[in-house]
Amino acid sequence: MMPPPAVAWHVIRAGRSYNGFRIDPKEVRARPSGEGRMNFSINERRRGSLVILELNGRLVMGEGSEELDKEIQQRIQGGIHALVLDCAHVPAVDSQGIKSLVRGAISLQKRDGKMVLLHLTPRVRDVLELTRLLTVIEAFDDEDAAARSVSDL
Repeated sequence: MMPPPAVAWHVIRAGRSYNGFRIDPKEVRARPSGEGRMNFSINERRRGSLVILELNGRLVMGEGSEELDKEIQQRIQGGIHALVLDCAHVPAVDSQGIKSLVRGAISLQKRDGKMVLLHLTPRVRDVLELTRLLTVIEAFDDEDAAARSVSDL
């Protein structure tokens, strides 16, 4: 019987047991650090004067949240007042990712701007609904509707 998948993130010594599972020495293998994790990336595209940031990867502490913070602040300092974050390829978000979204939205609101979310994955939508963030930041499934929303500034 194989140990649960979460065990792969812990150091296990062959011949020991973990939560009732006997670890077979043949099954113990090393995994290089970072294997199984998605790298976070941001691609910018423009639709007229509208900036759309396509997010790719997990928006979590240490991966995407810091990079997203930096990218949003750079756009704001560059004079951008309308921003769409395309989250079609964001499988997960945690509290640090939520902090980045809130910080970006507040920074833009202070400068009479607006940020909206586009193409939320079901898991990300559930988290944002649970935290009630979607009452503060609008989310759209249609790019045209998102573009209209931020162009009404």
